[in-house]
Amino acid sequence: MKMPVPDQGVIERRAEIIDRLRAIVPGEGVIVDEGELRAYECDGLMAYKQLPMVVVLPQTTDQVSRVLKTCHELGVKIVPRGAGTGLSGGALPLADAVTLGLGKFNKILEIDYDNRCVVAQPGVTNRAITDAVEDEGFYYAPDPSSKIACTIGGNVAENAGGMHCLKYGLTTNNVLGVKMVLMTGEVIRLGGKHLDAGGLDLLGAVTGSEGLLGVITEVTVRILKQPASAKALLVGFPSVEAGGQCVAKIIGAGIIPGAMEMMDKMAIGAMQKFVDSGYPLDVESLLVVELDGPKAEVKHLCERVRAIAEDAGSTFLRISESEEERQQFWKGRMSAFPSVGRISPDYLTMDGTIPRHRLADVLARMTVLSEHYGLRVANVFHAGDGNLHPLILFDANEPGELDKAEAFGHDILRLCVEVGGVLSGEHGIGVEKRDLMGEMFTEDDMKQQQRLKCAFDTTGLLNPGKVYPTLHRCAELGKMHVSGGRLPFPDIPRF
Repeated sequence: MKMPVPDQGVIERRAEIIDRLRAIVPGEGVIVDEGELRAYECDGLMAYKQLPMVVVLPQTTDQVSRVLKTCHELGVKIVPRGAGTGLSGGALPLADAVTLGLGKFNKILEIDYDNRCVVAQPGVTNRAITDAVEDEGFYYAPDPSSKIACTIGGNVAENAGGMHCLKYGLTTNNVLGVKMVLMTGEVIRLGGKHLDAGGLDLLGAVTGSEGLLGVITEVTVRILKQPASAKALLVGFPSVEAGGQCVAKIIGAGIIPGAMEMMDKMAIGAMQKFVDSGYPLDVESLLVVELDGPKAEVKHLCERVRAIAEDAGSTFLRISESEEERQQFWKGRMSAFPSVGRISPDYLTMDGTIPRHRLADVLARMTVLSEHYGLRVANVFHAGDGNLHPLILFDANEPGELDKAEAFGHDILRLCVEVGGVLSGEHGIGVEKRDLMGEMFTEDDMKQQQRLKCAFDTTGLLNPGKVYPTLHRCAELGKMHVSGGRLPFPDIPRF
């Protein structure tokens, strides 16, 4: 993987850049010591590391605006960073760039129950939003496994999902508005407390844009009323193919569970050993199916799912009898990553999405790939919407194993695209999948996408080297010229 060649001119001006940043963010808000910079050298994709030139930690939107405006004037690149839990290298620093950390933006600004929304700064953790409203019977639906650590700003950047995204949608379905700073220092607001706005769907374009369009400093999300009741089912099968077929049959019957997760034998064993969740160890695949809604409806759907599972060949079925038991069923799945970390020194977490009806076929072909590369793979995924999270196990201390793991992962992603899926369901492209974009898009497709980036970031200084294998200058793309380099959207409120 190649990253942009560092601009030596910028590196030589490091002292000047640091002085300019300290004038904006005084005290300990600018980090320059090499030892302290190492805390920012990578995100959750720890296979790639790079010391940033400098880290700046603003606390207000005005400071963010001034930092970006200064860097724009000096021609210095910016890499936005949230909690650093991303798994695709989207926050990987550049040697000639300022890493802009948003960890101090950690306050919930407003809770509006009448409009069923929360306004939060981007450094607020996903789980903290639910914690703030659950006493009133509300919650925030998207729930990544890392929800106790990942931030809402990072969720917007990657369009994160989670266990309950099958029924309640990804981040894009639950974000109502953002305040965002452009590379020029301009502050704009997209959306608000209303459900939808007329005109171009710029909020949709920003959600999942991986820090390429602007730096978000405020997010408005929708909150939902907690369901009247919920039950979870553990359903075991003698093969992964049978489990995959059951997933397709449940959705095909018109049943939309609140969540439907699947794991294979290796993952089941690791999770059950990590935390006792009641998982059977004598099955090859296990579904965790959650049904929520009115009590009578949940009871009826549990029986329908039981019948479908038995018809698909299930050998184990258990329905939660209490809220505590339902939560216990989920503890294993929520601890998937740390539990697998106990059975392998290292692992790569993949993230591709496929049509549900191809699940059994893809799992079978992944087994063949595992044998080909001589590496184990533990499968955990959001089965209901076809979002796969294979965990490729390897030992980085063994020469060549990281290269084999990456090649294995790339073949899995190529397989996803081949069967009609996509490269990412929620982790983003970042640097991990950047060089695979050509598997899914033509060169013209990617140029058209970059024209959108040019509309927001005419100088290409925001998070360069991510998402696209070839970065084109705006002039090369024939971008519509806008006087003064301003966004060609005059109806956006500006601050």
